[in-house]
Amino acid sequence: MRIGELASKAGVSTRALRYYEEQGLLQPQRTTSGQRVYPESAVDRVGLIQQLYTAGLGSRLIATLLPAIDARHVDPELLERLLDESSRIKAKVAALQDAGRRLDLLISLATHPGMESCPTSLDHALTRESPSA
Repeated sequence: MRIGELASKAGVSTRALRYYEEQGLLQPQRTTSGQRVYPESAVDRVGLIQQLYTAGLGSRLIATLLPAIDARHVDPELLERLLDESSRIKAKVAALQDAGRRLDLLISLATHPGMESCPTSLDHALTRESPSA
């Protein structure tokens, strides 16, 4: 299939497909006139690439990971990189959850101003609200 058809089936832009090719994530065949041609399996490959980006992985790591996925074998060095990425993502999630708690507290204070005196800091107010926070 041609690039436009793949883009349509995979739900991405042709620009994204060209970017994936530039990054070494997708390798189309070329016709004699130079047009890109993709096998039907490219739809699933593009979906996998998108899932890996959504998981927070960068194109360099994805380019290293795809052959390992195809071979169904991850060497120890790649596994270490994946574990590092997992830790990084979990730390980001924890930071976002903390930010969400602070925002919820601010909303509560703003919508119920007479219930409590203004805290000296959100950290102080959070610890008063929940000893486990």
